[in-house]
Amino acid sequence: MKYIDNQDIMDINLNFAIEEYILTELDINETYLLFYSMTPTVIVGKNQNTLEEINLDYVRKHNVTVARRLSGGGAVYNDEGDLSFSFITKDDGNSFHNFKKFTDPVVQALHQMGVNAELQGRNDLLVDGKKISGNAQFSTRGRMYSHGTLMFDVNLENVAKALNPDAEKYLSKGIKSVRSRVTNIREHLAQDMTITEFKQTLLRYIFGSEDKIDEYKLTEADWKRIEEIAERRYRNWDWVYGKSPKFNVQYKKRFPGAGTVDIRMVVRKGIIQEGIIFGDFFGVGDVNDVINLLKGTRFEYNAVEDKLSSIDVGHYFGKITKDNLLELMF
Repeated sequence: MKYIDNQDIMDINLNFAIEEYILTELDINETYLLFYSMTPTVIVGKNQNTLEEINLDYVRKHNVTVARRLSGGGAVYNDEGDLSFSFITKDDGNSFHNFKKFTDPVVQALHQMGVNAELQGRNDLLVDGKKISGNAQFSTRGRMYSHGTLMFDVNLENVAKALNPDAEKYLSKGIKSVRSRVTNIREHLAQDMTITEFKQTLLRYIFGSEDKIDEYKLTEADWKRIEEIAERRYRNWDWVYGKSPKFNVQYKKRFPGAGTVDIRMVVRKGIIQEGIIFGDFFGVGDVNDVINLLKGTRFEYNAVEDKLSSIDVGHYFGKITKDNLLELMF
């Protein structure tokens, strides 16, 4: 097994690109280990409806990155206090779905640090009944990876804030996240350490000693391909939002002195397809014009704001403003 140093890059899209590059373009007969952390980020699973999983208002106001991974499973919030690990190896026909095989080295290392971690259920690591790690897998062309989070010192308050959408707004066939009680590994260590020390300790336990860590160093050519993968897939709006399954949204709110607005829309691949607006507001124009304006628009704050800025919102909604509508929808 070879260790790959990601040079402490905190951009999740670039880290996912490193992972995919190792999976698809490096030695197919070798097993690799990758660690990575990230700035505040919400990561959704391959089959999830991104907009259903995130708190759009919180994510936008706090500059939280939203990313989609290749593997399945549910949405997670991570930040600089998370250390994610990934084992990239051959798909031998027996390893996919075998989370124990890939989490055991981590569990044994945690035990050595005084953390009573154990694999429970299908793919979670728990300490005293609380989750410290979620794991997922992806396989393609005879290769696979099994990766997981390690919540070392994550801001737990932000987990709920970033992953707390109004469930009644969204009706879709996306894979829903299961909310779990969580805890940080740092609280359970026999001896306190930084996340950098934690990573180095894991490496020593997994490889046996620092002297035995065999490393593959990414070349300039490797980094060029990694950047290309990041741009093509992970930084692509269509990948993050456009892969979401078809879903319906409904927003309803009473604005004092202005009336009630009830907006209902169908969104497919992140694009507004159709909709209807109800309400007792006093507008002059036909609100169907507003829906027709929004059809074909990306269902994201900036795109909708651009469209609404092109019309006199008051003409259609009376005292209800463009900002009122954006606050309602996002």
